[in-house]
Amino acid sequence: MSNGPDLAGAQAYAFLCLERELPPQLSYHSLAHTRDDVLPAVTRLADSIGITGEDRLLLQTAACYHDIGFVLQREAHEMVSVQIARDILPSFGYNPAQLALISGMIMATRLPQSPQTLLEQMLADADLDSLGRADFFCRSLDLRAELAAYGNACSLNDWYGRQVQFLCQHCYFTPAARRLRDAGKQFNIIALRLLLASM
Repeated sequence: MSNGPDLAGAQAYAFLCLERELPPQLSYHSLAHTRDDVLPAVTRLADSIGITGEDRLLLQTAACYHDIGFVLQREAHEMVSVQIARDILPSFGYNPAQLALISGMIMATRLPQSPQTLLEQMLADADLDSLGRADFFCRSLDLRAELAAYGNACSLNDWYGRQVQFLCQHCYFTPAARRLRDAGKQFNIIALRLLLASM
């Protein structure tokens, strides 16, 4: 008998699914976004807050599955991600109560974000971790390219204007994320405004 959920197995399944089935046009919502951005970010937040045990495991699981719905569709992909998680995770030992918590965390990443619990706040913050990072501009241009690939192209001037607006309206929910990323986000806002002024 299992002693609880198999995080390693669930994570391996999610990563393989994302690697094999995501459309190549998804230059932002890619395997790298889940594996190299969101999962490490949520783990950092868990470490800084002292989240351990089952909560940590469920948080990391939700991070792995939060964008898996993109393998089927872009619109309302969070709902699809929840359904895939509910279909797949019982085979890795997750119970209905755990699935309910994971579902809530995944839905908390939907924009505009409205997380209700600490774990939901942590995943929401991790999903937008790049707003306060040094690689913000690279990730931002990946998102612009992805949107253009799906027929939503816009000029660089318009894009940077939208990004300023988004960053200025955005607030991290957890004190840990604010400590880690608010200063970087303010720097990125200034850099965006300087770019716009030079155009």
